[in-house]
Amino acid sequence: MSRWDLAMSPHVTGGVGARQAAGALTAARTGPGAAVLLVADPGLAATPLIGEVTASLAHASLGVTVFSDFTGDPTAAQVDAAADLARRTQARAVVALGGGSALDLGKAVGAIAGDTAPAVTYQLCERDFPAATLARICIPTTSGTGSEATRTAIVTRADKAKVWLWGDAIKAHEIILDPETTLSLPAALTAQTGIDALVHALEAATNGNATAANNLYAHEAIRLASRNLEAAVADGSDLAARDGLQRAAWLAGIAIDNGGTAVAHNIGHALASLRPLHHGRSVALGLIATLSWNLADDDGRFNAAAQAMGLAGAHELPEAFERLTRAVGIKVSLADEFAGVTPEMLATQMARPENAAMRQSNRRRIEDPDLLVFAERVLTQA
Repeated sequence: MSRWDLAMSPHVTGGVGARQAAGALTAARTGPGAAVLLVADPGLAATPLIGEVTASLAHASLGVTVFSDFTGDPTAAQVDAAADLARRTQARAVVALGGGSALDLGKAVGAIAGDTAPAVTYQLCERDFPAATLARICIPTTSGTGSEATRTAIVTRADKAKVWLWGDAIKAHEIILDPETTLSLPAALTAQTGIDALVHALEAATNGNATAANNLYAHEAIRLASRNLEAAVADGSDLAARDGLQRAAWLAGIAIDNGGTAVAHNIGHALASLRPLHHGRSVALGLIATLSWNLADDDGRFNAAAQAMGLAGAHELPEAFERLTRAVGIKVSLADEFAGVTPEMLATQMARPENAAMRQSNRRRIEDPDLLVFAERVLTQA
């Protein structure tokens, strides 16, 4: 039996209305009267959520500055702008409210604001984070990335490459899981973020880093995601389904924080470096293209993951996953969006250094010719 370890999980406050605890939880970390940077997803402007969280922070005697000037897949420049604002306002905490982009940006700011070095200098563990960091509180409003539970933040460089910042300085101190914060998420985004959570859990449970201890999180995330995704997409007001999906994303986040992902994420990141593509959709297409290939080397871990999904065994997994992907309305064909992108171009991106860790985590060894086969599959799926 090989050695294993599990990283510490942040403190979690959950349940309907849990977002109202944002002020008290933040003040407990900073003390009263502290300045706080609220990184809020700009897409939430049409909802009352930003105002509700701001009010909770103000009620706890905290000074609030809101930063919303960022996009999906936040750029390194946007992280730098937010970090500069945190320094100028002397913020002692970052509260991140939104989907994975907001959470990643907020966590990155909390890690780097103690110095003036730009975000890109911390990529791929090339530089140690400052000793002094800001308190980090994450309130997810989507159920997909699991960023609230991980030591990773993904940012996009000027050359469009998606790179990761990693370390304990990135991880949240507090997580607030309130299913009501996800009620305004449209069906298409519910589908794409939810399938992302399922891919996270499936890859963490089946890659070369999988352990029985970590599978306590991964298998439960698979169970929750596979049983609640279609219901949440069909009826966005189904609070029970929303709650199940939110817990799935959080648990899958713990699973990838400890076990990482694999080839589907390698493909997903490579696709997004070539053309704009939602992360959840891109990794789902990557999994469809590679599941059958990976099953040829199954030592039982894919079988266990399939059973967590309610299937008889691993042989049912490729068809079941593709059926679910299509059932929730995710388009499998990339023919329109990736016209002009050749398999060779995609395979080259898959081989880049920033995608190496995901390739290396895959339990079945991936040779260079395999990259081209996967690229051809994902670009020609219909």
